[in-house]
Amino acid sequence: MSGDPDRIEVLPVLPSLDIDETLAFYRDELGFAQIVHQTPDYLIVRRDQMELHFWRTNDASLPEKTSIYLRGGRIAALHAEYSARGVRHLTDMQVRPWNMEEFYIHDPHGNLLRFGRVPQR
Repeated sequence: MSGDPDRIEVLPVLPSLDIDETLAFYRDELGFAQIVHQTPDYLIVRRDQMELHFWRTNDASLPEKTSIYLRGGRIAALHAEYSARGVRHLTDMQVRPWNMEEFYIHDPHGNLLRFGRVPQR
């Protein structure tokens, strides 16, 4: 993603119970429209500078115990877009006790997506 060959990027790899269902949710509801790679056992999707990887598992308990944190200044715009789209399991944005303004989404398999930013003053 970055043009800097020395930059180290951290990319989440989330469990998926069904790669096709995962793709449909992230592409159609969350706007991760660029499919970088797809096989029956692995998926990589991208939206702007966000890239997510998924691996296929049969263990339904894994996604229920997994979360990622996506942080940045455009979080409010994403929340407004997701609200307008009627994304399932979308929480309100609120400032948390740790002084981050956040909203959450659970994907169809239970992975928790936490979006946050430093509160705007």
